[in-house]
Amino acid sequence: MALKQPESMDECIYFTRRTLMGTGKVMAWVFKQPCPKCKKAMMGKPVDEKGHVKIRAKEYVCPACKYTVEKSEYEDTLTCDIIYTCPKCKHQGETSVPFKRKAWQGVKAIVFECGKCKEKLGVTKKMKEGKKKSTEEIDDEDDF
Repeated sequence: MALKQPESMDECIYFTRRTLMGTGKVMAWVFKQPCPKCKKAMMGKPVDEKGHVKIRAKEYVCPACKYTVEKSEYEDTLTCDIIYTCPKCKHQGETSVPFKRKAWQGVKAIVFECGKCKEKLGVTKKMKEGKKKSTEEIDDEDDF
């Protein structure tokens, strides 16, 4: 099913490349979609008078017709494409999931499943890690 990879960050509203639980890898991206009203331009965050994108904006705007849609409403229609190496079974695969963050190991993440071992994996926001205890932490607590 070879996913189309972005050629430029300008094509994406979200992109990340990182390691998963030490030995796994993930690259995830979400392509911008055309304006639902005019279909001429790709929706994006609003731009200020200096030409800088307002990254904290709560809406997306069409640069051609100025049509505006709420961030949550727009992002609910998007798909996140993911290429990964599972940290559990080392399977390399790719998948597409809805671009919705769900609770996973105590943090918000884009959750997907390994195509081989069915392990649930998550792409968290930067610098966030799941709160599952590792075996070393559990063993350390049992010492008397």
